[in-house]
Amino acid sequence: MDDIIKDFHDLTEIPPFQQMIPDKKYMDTEEYLDVLQMNIGRKCNLICKHCHVNAGPVRTEEMSREVMDDCLAFAKEQKIATIDITGGAPEMNPNLEYLIEESSKICNHVIVRTNLVILLDEAYKYLIEVYAKNKVEIVCSLPYYRAAEMDKVRGDGSFDKAIEVLRCLNATGYGKSPELVLNMVYNPAGAFFPPDQEAMEKEYKQRLFTDFGIKFNNLYTLYNNPMGRFGAFLRNSGNLKRYMKKLFDAFNADTVEALMCRTQISVDYDGQLYDCDFNLAAGLTVIGEQKISDVTGKPYQVRKIRMDKHCYACTAGAGSS
Repeated sequence: MDDIIKDFHDLTEIPPFQQMIPDKKYMDTEEYLDVLQMNIGRKCNLICKHCHVNAGPVRTEEMSREVMDDCLAFAKEQKIATIDITGGAPEMNPNLEYLIEESSKICNHVIVRTNLVILLDEAYKYLIEVYAKNKVEIVCSLPYYRAAEMDKVRGDGSFDKAIEVLRCLNATGYGKSPELVLNMVYNPAGAFFPPDQEAMEKEYKQRLFTDFGIKFNNLYTLYNNPMGRFGAFLRNSGNLKRYMKKLFDAFNADTVEALMCRTQISVDYDGQLYDCDFNLAAGLTVIGEQKISDVTGKPYQVRKIRMDKHCYACTAGAGSS
């Protein structure tokens, strides 16, 4: 379990998240699943400061094809609408192309989350065509639309490389063709909240097009979850208590019904099941059967959702689901 979960219990002025749920039925999943999220590895070419799973170049964990096949069988049985592929850098898993092609046969909505920079590497450039061929929705993290701010989060030169990849994606049709969706995610670079999403999207679109000729579909502004590398930053900088208090003060009960954990299940590289990717980072496994292989071939079961104080990050403001 992430040590920060233990730290949460010392924040006695912040009530347990479960106490804030307006209707206790929202502490359970829905009777169906919409999204199967697959974290297919911790390998990454970058070491981003806000990464909640501590991905990086020295990590070796990766999902096997056997676990992928269990996930695909489950997705087919449950008539999953969306398969959401993440990492690390999912491109660094050698079975990603296989997973994309098989996922596309099962559902019409396949997402790959990318840091963009990885797609400049000669070993992974070809995946842009794989994405386009299979009409994969690309969700890319772009911490800011200027180099100075983004390079502080991702490392020197990362912004220029990301811009080069975005231009390649535009040239392929991403962000322009209705079938090739290019969405962006903005995460704050420190212990503060994101600006208004609508205003930030407008600003991003204007600046990226004016400065670089880049087009994209939507921008999502997310609250950083206090897990992993970002959680360590909060602890080490003495900001954990203040940040958690801000999240609690921004709690919006109207977001609870639509929390992603209610219609989603997250599978780690080893097949372990979690209610969401943040519980995965915290080591909070699902209540009930623990592995994707355990639930494949069986009717879907409603389950209690494991919750803790990090869940306030998904219910602050307009919510992050």
